[in-house]
Amino acid sequence: MNLKKRLEHRFYRYSAIPSQSDPSNETVPSSVGQWEMAELLAQELAELDVTDISIGETGVVYGRLPARLAPGHKPVPKAGWCCHMDTVDVHLSPEVHPLTVRNYQGGDILQNPEKQIYLRADEHPELNDYIGQDIIVSDGTSVLGADNKAAVSNLMVALEIIKEDPAIEHGEIYIAFVPDEETGLRGSKSMDFSKFPVDFAYTIDCCEQGEVVYQTFNAGEAVLNIRGVPAHPMSSKNNLVNPAMVAVDYINLLDRAETPEHTEDTEGYLWVTDIYCDGLDAKVMIDIRDHDLKKYKAKKEFLQKALEITQLKHPRAVMSLEMKDIYGNIYDALTDDNRMCIDLIYEALDELGIEPKTKAMRGGTDGSFISTQGIPTPNYFTGALNFHSSAEFLPLDAFENSCKLTLKLMEMIAKA
Repeated sequence: MNLKKRLEHRFYRYSAIPSQSDPSNETVPSSVGQWEMAELLAQELAELDVTDISIGETGVVYGRLPARLAPGHKPVPKAGWCCHMDTVDVHLSPEVHPLTVRNYQGGDILQNPEKQIYLRADEHPELNDYIGQDIIVSDGTSVLGADNKAAVSNLMVALEIIKEDPAIEHGEIYIAFVPDEETGLRGSKSMDFSKFPVDFAYTIDCCEQGEVVYQTFNAGEAVLNIRGVPAHPMSSKNNLVNPAMVAVDYINLLDRAETPEHTEDTEGYLWVTDIYCDGLDAKVMIDIRDHDLKKYKAKKEFLQKALEITQLKHPRAVMSLEMKDIYGNIYDALTDDNRMCIDLIYEALDELGIEPKTKAMRGGTDGSFISTQGIPTPNYFTGALNFHSSAEFLPLDAFENSCKLTLKLMEMIAKA
């Protein structure tokens, strides 16, 4: 079976397990399907000569592939690969039914004949870059889930090939499959790093062929709680404190130019994501994002100052602001002494003839947390596009090249 067929076969197998994470469930993992994925992957790792396999209390799957080096070989770095098992909840079906379009010839793709759902070429002109290739799409009722089952498939196929070919030398490789990346990196935050004792690691969790990510947001969340004073309209004058209006006054202090819809590249933002309100209480939830750590901290200070200003305007309202950090910028964990993992990506891409596309991700990966633990963890492409939507698609040529990059990195680390 050639490499594309191996990848496609595994991707279909893993896609058959609904493992959508549930942001409303604070338990990790947040869904039963992620346990099913963990158990399957642990079983399959055992078939690939991986040792020290275990499933942690939060569903993290750990494993170690012992080094295969010639006698007397100098020590090489211990490297890790981390992939998340969950797919995202964007209010579509958790059931994924992939479809491979063979030799795509351009134009619209009929994803679902029964429901007449199409992937429209005029809405997604990026499809034109893949004419003549095989492309995997969903049936239009769900995300495809290449984020991140393409990565899981990639790593498992790489391990399969290493087992089959004794000529491939590699150092000690550690594996971690984690749940709940899509709900604030909660899986990687629950990792037992004694089972992942690596010098550096990689995640495989981003977009089109060639993409390399080692800059992500610093990310936090703010929750503003407001308690007003209820009153009947007969006696509300100078008495009623409407929590909805207090919330509006607070939100109006935010700079509209620093919201997601008005920013790009490495520009940060404050995003009012949710507002809940009744006659007594209101809650405002705000995402805080910035690549620059100083600007990120300044945004948090601004939110606190906005609370103080709003409190002065509404002295009888009871207000509190809770803020927490979610993940950091991978770049802030890098030094001149630990950049080898990034340099190796570019060297491997060059050897494979793949053009690198360095991106500052407007988001985060599991590596955004793992890097804060002293383990630099850059990210590279799966080949898929349009994550978190029913228009997500996975070109098999790019999928194959992602796996080739994984194998090339394993080979190059053994020579480092």
